[in-house]
Amino acid sequence: MIVHAMLTAAIVLGGAASAAAAAGPSYPDRPVRVFVGLAPGGGTDSVARVLTQKLAEVFGQTFVVDNRPGAGGNVAGELAARSTPDGHTLIIVTPTHVVNPSLYRDLRYDAIKDFTPVGLLVHAQYYLSVANAVPATSVKELIALAKTRNPRLTYASTGIGSANHLAGALFLHMAGIEMTHVPYKGGAPAVAALVAGEVQVSFTSSVAIAQAKAGRLKTLAVTGNKRSPIAPEIPTISEAGVPGYVVTGWYGMSAPTNTPKAVVQRLNTTINRVLPELRDRYTALGLELAGGTPEEFGAHLKSELEKWARVVKLSGAKAN
Repeated sequence: MIVHAMLTAAIVLGGAASAAAAAGPSYPDRPVRVFVGLAPGGGTDSVARVLTQKLAEVFGQTFVVDNRPGAGGNVAGELAARSTPDGHTLIIVTPTHVVNPSLYRDLRYDAIKDFTPVGLLVHAQYYLSVANAVPATSVKELIALAKTRNPRLTYASTGIGSANHLAGALFLHMAGIEMTHVPYKGGAPAVAALVAGEVQVSFTSSVAIAQAKAGRLKTLAVTGNKRSPIAPEIPTISEAGVPGYVVTGWYGMSAPTNTPKAVVQRLNTTINRVLPELRDRYTALGLELAGGTPEEFGAHLKSELEKWARVVKLSGAKAN
């Protein structure tokens, strides 16, 4: 059996007996908590709930999504990093996880050393959206408006240092314009503020598409290098007026460092097996399946840490 082979490999490699036991048939033997560093209703929360519902079915155990918004995801990050490393505490990580080391000098955990990668889940992009009251129907019109608007236009994000905050900051830099950043504690409150006209612009998750189709806001462009499968009529920012602009996001799962290797491998194997079954649900959210090994996700995290450090420096983004 696959599980038996995993256990045998763990013992041969010198894994502790407790690690092998933890990955056995009894794992998980109680509810698993999955931290999300943003408010319910946004993109990260949706990714987590689609996956945890399936994992609960497969493992026959409850997977509880624990939303802990605040401090750009650092509240959830610290809680996860300090949790018992036995596989019963996990966290959904996004680019924010590897951006924060470049923004916060007093970060009380190490984004790489204090976590064990489980796997990359899906790739994403963001949607440049504006409130209905904004007199712009294209990226070029928005740029022109921003150059003449006084006071400045405001743009919402899911928090300081979030990927969509930096997507906005990079857009402003490349377009040669200025706006005032307004951070929220998740995608849902940011989109709600945009719909209500409290802010004028936002780089949102795909939750904005439904709002745009309902006529509650306008989506002008997407941030990736290709159009979104759920809204192919919307151009990329690069083709709509800012050549060379590309920002893509992702969602992955990690565990506290020292989580038994056999547990991580069992989770990874299970996630890779169920992801294709979730394709339709993730596609409806404008996401593309990823998958891969824990080692590949670990290399991805280190690469992203370096990339976003350069973006933070270029954009001038700072945590308050």
